[in-house]
Amino acid sequence: MSVAVAQTGPGAGGGPGKGPNWNSDNTPGWSLMTPEEREAHRQRMAAMKNREECQAYIAKHHEQMAARAKEQGRKALAKSRRDPCAGIQP
Repeated sequence: MSVAVAQTGPGAGGGPGKGPNWNSDNTPGWSLMTPEEREAHRQRMAAMKNREECQAYIAKHHEQMAARAKEQGRKALAKSRRDPCAGIQP
């Protein structure tokens, strides 16, 4: 069972409304993270200033979660179905 938590606030375009939503459906390694790590991930993603910073963070995050999955004997992580950095301007 997975629980999706939506954030409200500025969307990717800076306008009002529903903002980005990072959860088990779109964050590889979500189930490997503690609730505190999930919240820190949400906050970090919401604070990204540019695509380069975001892509570097996502690559490092995926690497860390892949290592954690391997340590726990879990299957390899799938790539995210969408680009989590797509809404961030250069």
